[in-house]
Amino acid sequence: MIELDYLVVVAYFIGLLFVGVLFSRMNTSKDMFAAGGKSPWWLSGLSAFMTTFSAGTFVVWGGIAYQSGLVSVSILMVIGVAALIAGWLFAGVWKSIGYDSASAFIHDRFGEDLVRLYTVLQGLIGLFTMGGAVYALALVVTTLIPLPDGHLLQDPSSGNFSVVIASLMLCLLVVLITFGGGLWAVLMTDALQFVILCISVVLVVPLLVQKVGGVDELLLQLPDGHMSFTGGGFSSYFLLGWMIVFLFKIGGEWAYVQRFVCVPTVKDARKSTFLFGALYLLSPIIWMLPPLIYRVIDAEADYEQAYILACKAVLPSGMLGLMVAAMCSATASMATTQLNVFAGAFTNEFYKRIWRPQAEERELVLAGRLITLILGLVITAGALAIPYLGTYTGYILSSVAILTGPLVLPTIWGLYSKRIGLKYAWNVSVWSLVIGVILKVLILNNGLENFGTLGLDLSIWILANKGVEDVIIGTVIPLVLLVYLEISSKNIDPGWIKVKEKAKNQVTEIENPSKLPAIICAWAVLGSGIMLFLIGLVDVSEGARVLILISGIFLCFLGGGMIMMFKKQPAIEKIKESQNRA
Repeated sequence: MIELDYLVVVAYFIGLLFVGVLFSRMNTSKDMFAAGGKSPWWLSGLSAFMTTFSAGTFVVWGGIAYQSGLVSVSILMVIGVAALIAGWLFAGVWKSIGYDSASAFIHDRFGEDLVRLYTVLQGLIGLFTMGGAVYALALVVTTLIPLPDGHLLQDPSSGNFSVVIASLMLCLLVVLITFGGGLWAVLMTDALQFVILCISVVLVVPLLVQKVGGVDELLLQLPDGHMSFTGGGFSSYFLLGWMIVFLFKIGGEWAYVQRFVCVPTVKDARKSTFLFGALYLLSPIIWMLPPLIYRVIDAEADYEQAYILACKAVLPSGMLGLMVAAMCSATASMATTQLNVFAGAFTNEFYKRIWRPQAEERELVLAGRLITLILGLVITAGALAIPYLGTYTGYILSSVAILTGPLVLPTIWGLYSKRIGLKYAWNVSVWSLVIGVILKVLILNNGLENFGTLGLDLSIWILANKGVEDVIIGTVIPLVLLVYLEISSKNIDPGWIKVKEKAKNQVTEIENPSKLPAIICAWAVLGSGIMLFLIGLVDVSEGARVLILISGIFLCFLGGGMIMMFKKQPAIEKIKESQNRA
């Protein structure tokens, strides 16, 4: 990276912070944690898509693409299938019951003890994991920033910018965005990151194909099995299990529920989730091509750095900085989402219900911001600690698969079941976690060969189907317990009656979605086009210059057209109103 790249990175981050300031005038906690129920459905869908992004796309799935090929595309596409099913089964239900958050629903459905358990476990574990995502990306990005010996910010072991300092800077960015603008800022920065990442990746792919000599040469040089949608230890069993895990994750994890309830209507909740699913069905083939192609350029690279090295190999000055900024902010978007969700949960469940029941909205907003700062320290702790817990890839695969079921399945079950109450939900979560840890740590990690022929056969099957054991542990155990308790229980739980009464008696006020996000996105597209055009005028290769200039001109026309359209909308709406009156 050179001075132009650093300038682009700084300008990009200033833009994100400006968005946070733009939405900082929030009057209520609902504005801060649920966007006032006025988010457009497309903004909610894009945000859900980017929430699932982060360093996982670049480090975990990018590394799998480099090592094993198109199986990485399969892993991401099944998330799209899960999102479509979740949109059909869960999104509308969450919006229809009248709660502004998953924690508020759980409080009424199961009681305050369970919601506080979930708040602490999901909040602290989730935010700690987000810190790992920040570290993983900082580790990759700092390889592009060599510093001279003795520099204050240098890591002496690598000679590059300090990974620790880069992690702390990214954590600070996450906290500032969430602290200032709440959910509105999170939603908008997600949308802006989506625009920039799409631009960057669409430019990277043809330049990489050109660098390796074309499509035919690429297919000829790829290792055997790289064009298969299964492989590398990720079997069809894993893909099925991964889809089920994400079905429950999207259907019940608080960050996704927040996307369901922040839109005006039930129809909007479904549409946003369908958009999320469609994007994950269509886009992975493009997202995963850079590290896959880079395998032909350098077969000995660090697989977790393959994505950024692919970008470095072909992107000109300025564009590389834009890609790095987008990667960093994509990871930040996942962290800001979790931070906003659990700052809201801690504010409502602990500050409001226990410490200050009489607190007014202004006080709750201030408390939410203070709690945001405190929880930001948990993300920072994860960024500093997870490197000592093993590879980030292995940590993510295991933690998502094992923890999702115990922590979200009772909630999803409670949307439909009349019988499962606090006692049952508490037991399912706690015992699923305990049994899962025992199976994972005491049995699987110590070798199943000690359990005879059956154990040996099972051990061989697990080795051939990477990650399946975590999916089984995290999903089957809580499902079996819930089914058993559903059959054995005969009474209707009072929490079910309370939720149904609220849904029945709620006053439905359909809010018109805010137009400001669309206007900001239009200006962002125009600004990106101008930036690309200026980068194209810099001394770059002829092939890259033509592609960048064409892309810049297209985005300028697109952004300008969107701005003109939104300016004309109020006049069109006034005409419609006068016609309706007539």
